[in-house]
Amino acid sequence: MFGFFLPDLLLYNAGQKRQVNIRKALPDALDMLTVCVEAGLGFDAALAQVARNTKGPLAAEFARVLQEMQIGKSRTDSLRAMAERTTVTELRAFVSALVQAGELGIAMATVLREQSKELRIRRRQRAEDQAHKAPVKILFPVIFCIFPVMFIAILGPGAISIADALLK
Repeated sequence: MFGFFLPDLLLYNAGQKRQVNIRKALPDALDMLTVCVEAGLGFDAALAQVARNTKGPLAAEFARVLQEMQIGKSRTDSLRAMAERTTVTELRAFVSALVQAGELGIAMATVLREQSKELRIRRRQRAEDQAHKAPVKILFPVIFCIFPVMFIAILGPGAISIADALLK
């Protein structure tokens, strides 16, 4: 029975790790994309530069978007397909902002800069949330592992002295 559920569990865990890696890499990739676009590269060339110079699942997704565009798929469809493949909400928001900017004719550099700033704020908020949860997670090991040892070390000699005094 364990062997029946193990592949699904392993696949689920691999997917979760992939999503976490994408979420962690996205702000830095957006910064690089912003710098490339502001330096004068077109969006497609900037995306290729980011895909070439970064590693991980986000770089693979960007490379796949470029491949889809090379075989004739539109940029909008390729980006939306990337958003569908991943369940990272930040990436979906980024894709929708890019698609909307493309449809409305807004400068890509402005959109990229704002998205990058927003992602950095979200990453900081996530880190703060995890920092606030840390004391609660530490409480169980402290109460059940460290306190008993401390009580034995502190009260042990006194208990031995009392036992010796009572038994004499």
